[in-house]
Amino acid sequence: MVATDPHANATAAKPSGPGLLGQLIRFGLIGGFCALVDFGVYQGLRALGMDATPWVDVARAISFVAGTTTAFFLNRKFTFAGGRQGGAGQIGGFIALYTVTFFVAVGMNRWMLHLLPESVWKTTLGWVVSQATATVINFVMLKWVVFREKTEEN
Repeated sequence: MVATDPHANATAAKPSGPGLLGQLIRFGLIGGFCALVDFGVYQGLRALGMDATPWVDVARAISFVAGTTTAFFLNRKFTFAGGRQGGAGQIGGFIALYTVTFFVAVGMNRWMLHLLPESVWKTTLGWVVSQATATVINFVMLKWVVFREKTEEN
């Protein structure tokens, strides 16, 4: 049978990414790995003496950049189909998104270190809250803005 619609084969041949559940699972697994990178760098820098203000904020900033950069490239490749179609616009979107989430993560970490009572878990709990906040923002913005899949309308 011969197709009369010239777009029928192009649409059928276009690789489709995982659905929302698949994206959430992949994002979670990649995010878990990248959180380990982030937390490991943070704890390593603190162990090297960056444990007091303002150095703890610098350590959090460096760890955020390390984890986030790793997450961008892994999610682009494995989670979001739109990431495989990208170009310079994705890099610009990534930079804008992660500039915002950078300040959210570092600011939330600072706020948690101010609010939480003194304990051995204070810095870890502050990091977890800041990481969770940034993660939610990142998934939403990566899926629907940075790596959105091209459709006939866009």
